[in-house]
Formats: sequence, C-alpha cells, structure tokens
Amino acid sequence: MKKLILIIIVFLTFSPVFSQDNAGDSCSSPIPIGPGTHYVENINGENYELNCSEYDASNGDLEWYIYTPNDDYLTTITSDLEANDGLDTRFHVYQGSCDDLSCVSGDDDSGDGYLSVRSFYAYTGESYYIAWDDRWENEAFEFELTESDPPPPPPFDFTIASVSTSGSERGLVDMNNDKLDDLVSIQNTSINIHYQLEEGGFNPVSIETTYADNSPSWSMAAGDFDRNGYNDLLYGGGNGVTFMQANADGTAYTEISGEEYVFSQRSNFVDINNDGHLDAFVCHDVQPTVYYINDGNGVLEFFQGPNDEGISSGIGGVAYDLAPYPGVQEGGNYGSVWIDYDNDRDIDMFIAKCRGGSVQWKNNELWRNNGDGTFSNVADVSGYYQGFYPDGGHSNESNLGDPVQTWSSAWGDFNNDGFMDVYVGASATGDGAHKLMKNNGDGTFTDVTSGSGAEEAPWGIENNSADVDNDGYIDILTNGGVLLNNGDLTFSLYTANTPGPGAIGDANNDGFIDVFNGTNLYLQEGNNGNNWLKIATHGVTSNINGIGARIEINSPGIGTQIRDVMSGTGFRFMSSLNTHFGLGSDSSVNSITVYWPSGIVDVVNNPETNTTIHVAEGETLSLESSFIEDLIIYPNPVKSILTIDSSLNLDQSIISVFDLAGRRVMNYRLASGINSVNVSELSAGEYILRVITKENHISSQKFIKH
Repeated sequence: MKKLILIIIVFLTFSPVFSQDNAGDSCSSPIPIGPGTHYVENINGENYELNCSEYDASNGDLEWYIYTPNDDYLTTITSDLEANDGLDTRFHVYQGSCDDLSCVSGDDDSGDGYLSVRSFYAYTGESYYIAWDDRWENEAFEFELTESDPPPPPPFDFTIASVSTSGSERGLVDMNNDKLDDLVSIQNTSINIHYQLEEGGFNPVSIETTYADNSPSWSMAAGDFDRNGYNDLLYGGGNGVTFMQANADGTAYTEISGEEYVFSQRSNFVDINNDGHLDAFVCHDVQPTVYYINDGNGVLEFFQGPNDEGISSGIGGVAYDLAPYPGVQEGGNYGSVWIDYDNDRDIDMFIAKCRGGSVQWKNNELWRNNGDGTFSNVADVSGYYQGFYPDGGHSNESNLGDPVQTWSSAWGDFNNDGFMDVYVGASATGDGAHKLMKNNGDGTFTDVTSGSGAEEAPWGIENNSADVDNDGYIDILTNGGVLLNNGDLTFSLYTANTPGPGAIGDANNDGFIDVFNGTNLYLQEGNNGNNWLKIATHGVTSNINGIGARIEINSPGIGTQIRDVMSGTGFRFMSSLNTHFGLGSDSSVNSITVYWPSGIVDVVNNPETNTTIHVAEGETLSLESSFIEDLIIYPNPVKSILTIDSSLNLDQSIISVFDLAGRRVMNYRLASGINSVNVSELSAGEYILRVITKENHISSQKFIKH
C-alpha cells in the first residue's frame, strides 16, 4: 500500500489513572492523558468504524485515551518522534458519547515517513477521545501531546455535520441535473446519493447496481459521456477501470468494465480530441497512462500511448523499447489535471508524478495541446520523449519538469493576472519539496516558493484549490490544511479546525465552499459577508458539461478572475462541476465570459451576484455575429500559407480555424512578429479563421483551402 506524508504532532506521557488491565481497550475505559510524552505498548482495544484520518481505509483495533484541557488551546498530537523512526501510525480524535462519536481531527501520514501529526482547537472542560489505530501495524511507539495558545481565528468557519453515508465516499457533484451538488458514496453493488434539496437538507437514495468489477479505490470522476443529461461515473481501481452509465432519468446505472489491467490513480472526464463528446483519461501507476475515446454514441474505446485512431502523438507516456531503456515502460503517473495553462483556449494536461526507481518516473509532466489533435510534453527534463514523437523532445521549456515526489497539484490564478499558476505539493521528504510556480504568461513558470508560505504546508497526497473565504483570491486546500491566499503570491497556513481532504463543492447552496470526505461533511455557513457567484455550464456544440471551458469574470474592485471547468482534481475525490468565484466586497459583476472548447464565446453582462448563473453554449454570441471587415486574409483561396492583416494588434493572438460544421480543426497562439498561418495540412474546402487578440477583440473571415 502506497502512502504519504503530512505535518507534525507531539505527545507527552501522563501517568494513567486507570490501572486495571482493560484500561485503553475501549471508549468507555480510556486512559486519561495531558501534555507530555506517552507510550503505546500495544493496540488491542475495541474498534470504532468512524475514520477521522484523510485515508479512508477501514479502522483496525484501537487504543483509547481521553484528554480534557483546563483552558482553550491549540492542541497538537504527534508520533513524529526520533524514537518512532520507520514506524507507521494513525490516530483519530473523537467527541461525543461512546455510542455516537463524531470526528474532531485525525491523521495518517502527515509526519516523516508514515508517522502522524495534527493540531486541533481544544476547549476548556470538553473531553476528547484520542484513539490510536493499528490499521497499518501494531508496534510499540511514543507520542506527544502539546498545548499552545490558539492563534487568531481564520476568516472562515467550518463545522462538521453528521451525514449517514455508506461505502467509499468520493463525490460532491450534481447527479440529477438540478445544478445543486449532491453527496456521492460508492459500494460494490450500489451508488448512494444524498440529493441536495432546494429548501435545504438531503434526500438519501441508494441505487442498486451489478457488482462493480472495479471499485473507486483510488479515484472517481463524473461527467455525462452519453449526453443524456445525467452524470455518469468512472471508478479508478487497482486492477482496472469501471464506468457506471446513468439511464435516461438518472435512476439506474449500467456497469461497463474493460478487461485491460490499469493500476488506476487520478482519473478525469475531458474531451481530449475536442469533438464535442467526453472522453476519459486515467493515470496508470506502473505503465503509460490510458485514455478512452468516445465514438460520439457514448461508446468509449480503450487506448494506451500513440495511436492513429486515438491520439497520434500519445499523451501521458508511452511504452517504449528503444535505447537507452530497452524493455522499460513508464509509470508513476498519479495526479492528472486538465487546465489551459497557456491561454490559447484549448485544454492541456499536467501529471504529478510519484514513483521509485527511474527518476523519469518522478519527473512531473506538462502536456501542451498543440491545437491539431496532438500533444507535446513541455516538461521533458531529460529528453526522454525525444525519438518517440515526430516533434521530438522539448526539454524542460516550461520549467515544470521537476522530480518532486507528489500525488497531486493545485492549479489556480493565484495572483489574478489571467494565467494559471500551480502549487505542486510534495508527498514525502527526500524527493524535492513543495513548489509554488508562477505562470509567466509565455509558456514558462518561475519558482516563487521561497518566502511565499507555501513551503510550510503539510506533506501529503491531496492538493486542490478553491476560494475558501470568498475574498476573490483562490486558496489552496492541502492535506487538511488551508493556504489562505494573501493576494500577492504569499499564503498564510491554517491547520487547525480546517476541513480534511475531500471533495469540494457547495453542499448547502449558500455560495461558500464545503468539503465532503465521507466520514465528515465540513460545512461553512457563509457568515463573513463576502459575495459570490457560481456558474453552471451547459454545452451544446461542446461536451454537455462544458468541461474544458475557460470562465472569466470581471468585477469592479477585484478585476478579472479565471477558472477552468474540470472533472477530476486533487488526487482521489470528485469535486463540483459548478464553477465558484468569491467576490469579496464587490456586490456586482461587470461580465462573465465563457470560452467553450468548441471555440464559441459567450458573454453575460451585469449578471446577478450571490446566485448561480446558468450559461448555455451559444446563447449570447454566435460565431457569425463576430464578423467584421477589418480582418483581411490572403491569398484566398490558399494552398499553404495564409497571411493575416488587421489594424488590431495581432501579437500573441489566438488563431482558430473552424470547418463549416462549426468544429475547430486548428488552434494555437501567434508568436510575436508572426502574422501568417500554415493551413497546408487541411483538407480542401471552406473554413472560417478567427482571431482573438490579447485585448479580447474577436474577428473572423471565411477562406477556401485548395
């Protein structure tokens, strides 16, 4: 079992009051402790099934302690001590009566190696049950408990709500097409959904299925790949991939499992070939990544590596048998996320890598969408891909090809300059450290970690992004901690009373993000006064979910914010497909602009705030309405090189070519000083060329290709 690393906690011994043999064997006979170092000789007590750690494997035997502070403290528990070097620990912190406990905190691997550490707010006179778990091993070890004055409260407030769920909990995503996020948990023979009600609360429904050949033991993704209006599910299992396809009214699911061996890690739904139908992508731990291309009728065909019927250039690694690595296959593919990092309005893909052995298996990869159906790794730090693709290795031109041992990354425009930055969170010591990488806007990234506060974040596998406090600056949720964005590429770390890793969405429709990890639903009540906006996308020419769309909003005080619609972020959970923006004190929004994967652009002016806006593709701006006489292209007809002439500034403009059916067949950004397009690879026929300048002027003209 692969595991991770998080933060640090400290425990100190306290003379137990109980001397009877069963002390510590159950919640009803816990060992009283206070600050100090404590010794756990043997874990052989009563099991309690509620897991408070970030890793959702079932609990083993427990050793029970009780802690009652005499003042309000920030209390830290840790086994990350020199005496425990090489051991593997896990603990849970509960409150309540022994027959009805709820989680307060807990940790699996936030310390060095597989040791544990976590802080929580403890209040005067309240009792906390601390249960050490032998889920991984049962050896004697020490732990420490320390008390310190609590820091000022953060500008967000999560409370833990009790929700009766069953199975492997993975999702906070709309499953019945009402644009409200639902709680999704999976069992081998059922899909359990708590449907969010408009008036508040949930309607729990268990939908029976056939026995799933593969459970979502490593990841789950959601998306409507057959375009029937209801999201389907992808289960990423240790031996293969299972799709659960929703019926016409979302009340039943059909299992589709392939025979291919896939040691799944992160999975995504995304329209890889941009034909308007969702495909699927799955990271493979010990082989090249795999992908499933949709034939347009809801049938997904398996591919691995370059294939003329799939992606001719391949994506996310290839099997290879060339010197100097004969017979070797690439692996270590863990955390895939699909984002438009270069702002050319097509979707690219980053893979956070994590694997022993060859360092190449640890080098993170950034796959640029070339706009013509091919992809190139622009984080190829060692020229590994040279010789495998016609356009060869690109070296590490993006500066993201580092051997950071990581399972996931968090993407967002952290400084609101219009380009996606990335936080790459290390999962373990010894193979690099956390990195905060600023997008320079030219396809390259600069390491701005030092002094940013990001270097202090917990170790671990779950990194994701969302605007936690709705101030208009996107934050980082990392392994049970929150890196709160200060708006200047620096962050303040909060680790106490923060949500554990989980799916991110809005479980009570109040516009503030919540987090669901199955054992706990962390809710915000939205009482800090900040405004917000949510956007639900409906694709028409593009895929029906609008996955891969770039959404840009502009408000008077904050200016411009951007998000990409993504299915499958972080490492294992499935977060909302609704796009969430915090607005701070801005009570109005000037405009919403949606750049759809098809190339269609919609603009909504002066939308309401503190609500969800539904945007259907093409409802506000059609391609034809953007024609103007200012754009001149020649020669026309053309055989190969098409020259563009305009009074507009064409530097770094996005050039898209559409066929008359509206399908985008070429897409890329003009280099500085270039005003021509090579269309020699297009088939003969009529096309539309569109230019979007950096100032967002849109111009289009028809041309004929001979």
